[in-house]
Amino acid sequence: METNNRNRTIALAALFQCVEGVVQIATQGKVDTDLFNSCINSVLTDDASSPEALYGGVGRLHSGFRVLMHQLGTGGMTPDGRPKDIEATRYAVNLLYLEKKLANDPDMFQSLLKNIENAQQQLGFFDMTHPNMIARLAEIYSNTISKVGPRIMIKGDQNYLSNPENAARIRALLLAGVRAALLWRQAGGSRWKLIFARGAMQKEAQGLLRA
Repeated sequence: METNNRNRTIALAALFQCVEGVVQIATQGKVDTDLFNSCINSVLTDDASSPEALYGGVGRLHSGFRVLMHQLGTGGMTPDGRPKDIEATRYAVNLLYLEKKLANDPDMFQSLLKNIENAQQQLGFFDMTHPNMIARLAEIYSNTISKVGPRIMIKGDQNYLSNPENAARIRALLLAGVRAALLWRQAGGSRWKLIFARGAMQKEAQGLLRA
């Protein structure tokens, strides 16, 4: 993958899109279908020719680009006057940290890859977002990334969070978030890029939203 601003913007937007899905489930008990499908696609696709192809194209990442622009903006408010979602930022930062820890644990990383490969082989029997597939991805997250730690504590409505199907979808999205964090690092993303390249990524996201 080329280490350029476009690829970093796509990767960070994908990360925020996964986080947005987690927030939707935790606070509303449901998630936008297209958003969810694109995130899961990124985990179970292994023949993509570009970062955006993992998600089904740039058009499938519009939610992520919008969240990126809001979260990276200056001040405490989004462009449309809403308070920034501090929890969403925390989830994103934690996922970046988990991916970094995973990268420093070769055995766990290989275990994760092997488990994902096994899950991909089930696609001949189930659709990507079939409950059995989502349960499998959630199990992979619990057995690998959760053990790397620290665990990400999700805030929301307990009625939604205690639902087993919602819990599985959240873990599957967190797994997809780690996948996006890996793309971010592969594209040259770093803490310094988050601090000093905010404007460039916001401008890139605006252009990609019009694509």
